[in-house]
Amino acid sequence: MSELGKGSASASTAAPAPGSDTYKGWLFKWTNYLKGYQRRWFVLSNGLLSYYRTQAEMAHTCRGTINLATAHIDTEDACNIVLSSGGRTYHLKASTEVERQRWVTALELAKAKAIRMMNDQSDDSGDEEPTSQSDRSEIQGTLKILVSKLDDLSTCNDLIAKHGAALQRSLSELEGLKVPLEGGEKIKAVNERATLFRITSNAMINACRDFLDLAETHCRRLQRALQYEREQRTHLEETIEQLAKQHNSLERAWREAPTHASSTPSAPATGQGSERVNKEDASDEDEDTEYFDAMEDSHAFITVTATDSTQHRRSQSNLSGASGGQASDWNQDDHMSPSCNDVSGKELLPRRQRRTHIPDKPNYSLNLWSIMKNCIGKELSKIPMPVNFNEPLSMLQRLTEDLEYHKLLDKAARCESSLEQMCLVAAFSVSSYSTTVHRTAKPFNPLLGETYELDRLEEFGYRSLCEQVSHHPPAAAHHVISQRGWTLWQEITIASKFRGKYLSIMPLGAIHLQFHSSGNHYVWRKVTSTVHNIIVGKLWIDQSGDIEIVNNRTKETCQLKFSPYSYFSRDVPRKVTGVVADSGGQAHYILSGTWDDKMESAKIIQSSRGGSGSEGKQKTVYQTLSPKLLWKKYPLPENAENMYHFSALALTLNEPEDGVALTDSRLRPDQRLMEEGRWDEANSEKQRLEEKQRAARRRREAEATDALDEECDYDSGRDYERYQPLWFHQRRDSVTGETNFVYRGGYWESKEREDWTMCPDIF
Repeated sequence: MSELGKGSASASTAAPAPGSDTYKGWLFKWTNYLKGYQRRWFVLSNGLLSYYRTQAEMAHTCRGTINLATAHIDTEDACNIVLSSGGRTYHLKASTEVERQRWVTALELAKAKAIRMMNDQSDDSGDEEPTSQSDRSEIQGTLKILVSKLDDLSTCNDLIAKHGAALQRSLSELEGLKVPLEGGEKIKAVNERATLFRITSNAMINACRDFLDLAETHCRRLQRALQYEREQRTHLEETIEQLAKQHNSLERAWREAPTHASSTPSAPATGQGSERVNKEDASDEDEDTEYFDAMEDSHAFITVTATDSTQHRRSQSNLSGASGGQASDWNQDDHMSPSCNDVSGKELLPRRQRRTHIPDKPNYSLNLWSIMKNCIGKELSKIPMPVNFNEPLSMLQRLTEDLEYHKLLDKAARCESSLEQMCLVAAFSVSSYSTTVHRTAKPFNPLLGETYELDRLEEFGYRSLCEQVSHHPPAAAHHVISQRGWTLWQEITIASKFRGKYLSIMPLGAIHLQFHSSGNHYVWRKVTSTVHNIIVGKLWIDQSGDIEIVNNRTKETCQLKFSPYSYFSRDVPRKVTGVVADSGGQAHYILSGTWDDKMESAKIIQSSRGGSGSEGKQKTVYQTLSPKLLWKKYPLPENAENMYHFSALALTLNEPEDGVALTDSRLRPDQRLMEEGRWDEANSEKQRLEEKQRAARRRREAEATDALDEECDYDSGRDYERYQPLWFHQRRDSVTGETNFVYRGGYWESKEREDWTMCPDIF
């Protein structure tokens, strides 16, 4: 508002006469309640009103454009102008009433000229607000006229054919005449038919002329409309080119900027943050205020960063400084209370050197017909799928990849505040999806009884064990225990639905996490993963849905929303937002980020009710402190694109180790052959293992049938025990009430004894 005086002189001198084709000048544009009206440079040309922050931006960056041909021009008071077109509205303010009138005159003239370009010369050019309904009515009327003319042509054609045939018959009769009297009558009949033929032909010619005139008239109109659309397309291409240049310049500036950039001070937060009117939707610029989508069962919310002597507003520069640099910064910086970063207990041994690469993926072509022709007449479960669709890891190993960011749980175990601990648990739940963004290949389906261990006790203080406990439906049980104060267990059953163009993968089952010192017990479930372009195009993966994390001891909750990708959305792709609330529903932290890059948290210091959003839901305005980085994705290893886009942890998962169980995924031969690049041998070995598993299932079914027959023949038949996993057994969970497979113990003791005699022969 204070800048209104600065533009008064320049606005009047910079603009040419309103009657010219181009009109330029300074106006004040409404942005939001924090910034109010901001001074912008406006350019009116070719029926389009565009604006820029400065005159220098005209060469490379356009901030917005509105088409006057379909715009409504209104004046609120002595200096205000309101432009609305479709869902876009500009609230503008001139420095003086005279300057406002100049702009209104120029806008009205430009609008009339733009409408004349779209309409036919014979149409009424005074209609300044053509509607789509009138356009549709005009097109329908034109089509009816054209159809009627075509019907006239068809009728004339039928008459010409009829009279032509009659004329031919008359001429034939004339040739056979013998009596002069009869000849006169016949000649008279021929003349009459020739006259009818001439009249009909003239009618057809006139109908054709009318049709041609009408077609030419509408052709000229279509040509003008096409020319207008071409001009609009050219303008759009120029705008896109300007945006591309701006994007490149921003990238260069970001790369050339120092690692730790200074942050910009915050704009004062006013009490108007909760008063939302229609002007809020008028701004289409990038503002510092963030708008989050509403949770499914909660209100939408807006976050406003608070102003403090030690707190600064988030900007692009300090974001790059916080998130740039080493990928492990999030683990070293003090983003929570000091208790979260205190290292207690003895230091663990140095890390063991692990492998950092695997053989490059072979460039084998895949003949889909060779697969399809082998499917004819076979059961779906017996179709041998080649390893070309796989990556050299099993589903058990992919499940273990959730532990890549285990340091989040180590840090959470040291937190005294359960709400801060909830933020880190939420970041951990999101981090498990970071490895999926480029991983479009499917893992190997584990064989029944297959296991996988990840022993990182000496390096990171935890041990992990997975076992395939069921084959139909496929289910895996997972148990992790850490010396740093936490235990995690889960049973995951994969359900999938093929929906034509994409495949939905829905993990079923709850994930449990318990911290030893506090007894906090967290439970959550995974979201739906969707693989797009199954039939045609490049495969890509998206995550969508909601996650509710519940601390069953304190009843605190965290609601996370994974926004599905939309081509028309202005949100950041792969966006995740969330709210951490106490047992009474009071929000304490706002979470935001993306599931493939990073997550941040901001502490709420004040909240208030705002106006209704676009969907009619009431928004809540949260005033927060500066956001803190919770988690950031590790960079992929060098040459990862040729190694199935594996992360640093994934490269080590299939590394051979001594002392593992005989059922460990590392010993699976088809998976090992695929990793070594011997895909033909891997396909043969994969088919052998699958047939061996089917034979084992048939034996179990036969034993079950025999046991049932003996029970029917005799009073006391022998008992038949169904397949039981080796290291897990079913127990009812006291929290969820579900029956799950949990770790029964004994695996690590067997490893210490080097005794694997109880393991079945599955490979």
